[in-house]
Amino acid sequence: MPESANFSDNSSRALAGKVALITGGAKRIGRAIALKLAANGAHVAITYRDSQPDAEQTVRDLAALGVEAFSVRANLEDAEDIREAVASTIEEFGRLDILVNNAGIFESAALEEITAAQWDRMFSTNTRAPFLVAQAALPHLRAAQGRIVNIGSLGGTHPWATHGHYCTSKAALHMLSQVMAKAWAPEISVNCVAPGMIVQGEVGEAYAQFAERTPMRRNGTAEDVAAAVEFFATAPHFITGQLMTVDGGLGL
Repeated sequence: MPESANFSDNSSRALAGKVALITGGAKRIGRAIALKLAANGAHVAITYRDSQPDAEQTVRDLAALGVEAFSVRANLEDAEDIREAVASTIEEFGRLDILVNNAGIFESAALEEITAAQWDRMFSTNTRAPFLVAQAALPHLRAAQGRIVNIGSLGGTHPWATHGHYCTSKAALHMLSQVMAKAWAPEISVNCVAPGMIVQGEVGEAYAQFAERTPMRRNGTAEDVAAAVEFFATAPHFITGQLMTVDGGLGL
């Protein structure tokens, strides 16, 4: 850690002294993950693209938990931006222990109407970016005996007719997670969390119908997903190559 960093004493927390990088960590699920890891004592870097005010607020909220935090703007479709985001994290904290590839995009479209540009953008963000971020972070994670948690989707295990490009990109990310787990063992554990229907705030009738179809009788929350990431961030390093679905049983 840089001598200039003034980290508070988090020795009683599971991730004390660890550093986490969370892509798309400014809001929604990414923010919940950042707060969960910070509550466990991790110092946190988040990336954002167009949500600077949200990123600034999240950094303030993370700091209020007694950890060091900062945000870096990065277009994850740009390989150079990705390398710079990882380098900035190392420059700020001196190490990297946990990478959470959370950033992603979601879009509905009839399969026959999906354009090449839509397909390419979906894969660029949901599959290519996690690969490039992990690749850039690899030497630092190896040095720390670190962990990678990728955020997949229930759509990566179930075909949704109006989300063909999304489902396929997430299915590819699930496989990529397993490949990473084999390729980068034993130094790094790699796992994947696959959320189902996740909602925030007021929900409409369509979301209520999903809740009725879910064995747990509710939709998921960002905090549910964050808890699954927390598990992989703190569980035995021996656990690797796993896909944890967080859907209340919706996919059964």
